[in-house]
Amino acid sequence: MCQKIRIANAADCPLIEEIVRGAYSRYVSRIGREPGPMLDDYAALIGKGLVHVIEHQGVVRGVLVLVPERDAMLLDNIAVAPEAQGLGLGRKLLDFAEQQAATAGYRTLRLYTNEAMVENIALYLRLRFVETYRGEENGFRRVYMAKTVGRQRRAKPAP
Repeated sequence: MCQKIRIANAADCPLIEEIVRGAYSRYVSRIGREPGPMLDDYAALIGKGLVHVIEHQGVVRGVLVLVPERDAMLLDNIAVAPEAQGLGLGRKLLDFAEQQAATAGYRTLRLYTNEAMVENIALYLRLRFVETYRGEENGFRRVYMAKTVGRQRRAKPAP
């Protein structure tokens, strides 16, 4: 399996928008409107160098948006094309996000998801993210989560 993660470029924008539409459209009826990632300006995000893509067999199949903040790296969006789900691309993107956060010197990777996206919440909890709070922002009911990244010191074994 040839998979490669790279920074997105302007030529990737139409495919990124298609992947996001495909990944999030199933939530429109649950939420009652398009989820936040469907409303983002990907050309602007790409221009700022915040978007990564994952290629599978030479074709872009996933998107990752990472935003450095003051005290944490924000995983702003992660999406995999519906036809590529189940190939482990989302997990590779999540691992990459953790690595990028740690490399940039952050101890925390944080994210938020819509509370109606219960599958995503369960997945993030399984991946050791911790729910930090819930609230409404821009008309969306969101669940905020965080995970400690980087090397963790292990306790010394008792003698």
